Amino acid sequence: MSAAVLPDSDSEDELPPGWEERAMLDGRVYFVNHNTKGCQWTHPRTGKRKVVAGEIPFGWTKQVTEDGKVLYVDDINKRSTYADPRLAFALEEKETPDDFRQKFDGSCNAMQVLHGRDLTNKVAIITGANCGIGFETARSLALHGCTTIFACRDPDRAQEAIGKIKAEGRSTGPMEFMELDLASLKSVKNFATLFQINYKTLDMLILNAAVMGLPFSLTPDGFETHFQVNHLSHFYLTLLLKPVLLRTICSRVVFVSSESHRFSFLGMHNISEERLSAVTASRYQGAMQAYNDSKLCNLIISVEIARRWSPLGIAVNALHPGNMVSSDLARHWWLYRLIFSLVRPFTKSLQQAASTSVYVAAHPDTAGVGGLYFNNCCRCPSSAACDDVELALALWDLSVAMIEKVMGQGATTEFTQDNTEPSS
Repeated sequence: MSAAVLPDSDSEDELPPGWEERAMLDGRVYFVNHNTKGCQWTHPRTGKRKVVAGEIPFGWTKQVTEDGKVLYVDDINKRSTYADPRLAFALEEKETPDDFRQKFDGSCNAMQVLHGRDLTNKVAIITGANCGIGFETARSLALHGCTTIFACRDPDRAQEAIGKIKAEGRSTGPMEFMELDLASLKSVKNFATLFQINYKTLDMLILNAAVMGLPFSLTPDGFETHFQVNHLSHFYLTLLLKPVLLRTICSRVVFVSSESHRFSFLGMHNISEERLSAVTASRYQGAMQAYNDSKLCNLIISVEIARRWSPLGIAVNALHPGNMVSSDLARHWWLYRLIFSLVRPFTKSLQQAASTSVYVAAHPDTAGVGGLYFNNCCRCPSSAACDDVELALALWDLSVAMIEKVMGQGATTEFTQDNTEPSS
């Protein structure tokens, strides 16, 4: 059977009996057939070429012996080998940047997705990193050497989360708490300003924090809480961090959205400031509708930012972490807590729910791609509204106007301007 008609599954990577995978010093992978004593550049099953790239895995060092051979030392397990450890994570050469073959699924966890990756010298911001999916995302990145910023409202809970990771006794990258209250646009600006004073690069901006199921309430800025916390403040934060994202090679922005976006009825026929952010209880659409609308806003704006920023080298994508994952998201109403607890045995663990976040934020497969939606570590279609350019422009303009109503005229001008034409 030819490689072209083999099923597109993970089992394709398994070599036939008698075959071995090796790597050249320049990273090119070749395949040795011990049965025929021959070798070839293409995988015997998939017919694709592979290459090893990037730094060697976290915890390994590379040495050159006296006779000029390259030796790889596993400092954690105190062993050495002449085989390049990156072979286990060799990448297929893609015909197009968004050519994906699913390597992970809903049963995989974040640590498995990052296995063998060295994220030393990478910097990540995770909003809502002190609990739930955000905590497991931050933990997984830190345990692979990443400098991880816990962007949270509560300093005590954030420091407790950092302490919990340190208590595991494993090597981690630097972890730091920085205060961010998404219910306050002023707090968002202060966070972005302080971050850019202390850090010159930003590899991953993971917009994870969210609220769900709140009764009608307004933030101190005067906006409906779901809308501001889930969408408006994350949008503003992304705009403010554009300069540091531009200074970073292959930077990525990740919007943690939800399949709930499919249950939003937001469209050109009804988009308005009043619909997005009701100011009275009588005009409130209800907690779940407000949540659904905010998650659709995440997706729409991620696609629009990707249109504008992809030519600038910033990759922007969105994802769904999992259905009814047992996290703090359901904390605001007893009925949601009950439902989430009942379905807990049938849903993802928090580590599994964090897998798509780290896959989109840190895996080589997703480097340089933008404007996509992921679920279970695989690209998937979003609702038709996410491809409505007119709706995206309307949401963009409304969001900018609402930010400037609080932060002052021109508060976003510097960051919304770029060298590309807006969508039309």
